[in-house]
Amino acid sequence: MRWVGSVRESLALLESLGITLPTPAYLFGALAFGIIGMVLFWKGRRRRNMQVKWIGVVLMLYPYVVWGTVMVYAVGSLLCGAAMWYWKRCSVPMSDA
Repeated sequence: MRWVGSVRESLALLESLGITLPTPAYLFGALAFGIIGMVLFWKGRRRRNMQVKWIGVVLMLYPYVVWGTVMVYAVGSLLCGAAMWYWKRCSVPMSDA
């Protein structure tokens, strides 16, 4: 079982350098907010709502910058709330072209 030993040694080395693997809750939040961001980008672009479109881009990219499960959910929730506010307030009706 040399492979298992090398994985454990690699994890121990990473932890000694201060690098930890993300938790499943972090991964789920990053994936969920990334999907929401993709949908907001598509819908914002289609409805010509620039604020919603760019919030969608930020939702897709911010998990690469924010470290910590609580921060992922806090920032994602705030961005989703902002997108909902802009969606309701600044939405332009779609034309049938």
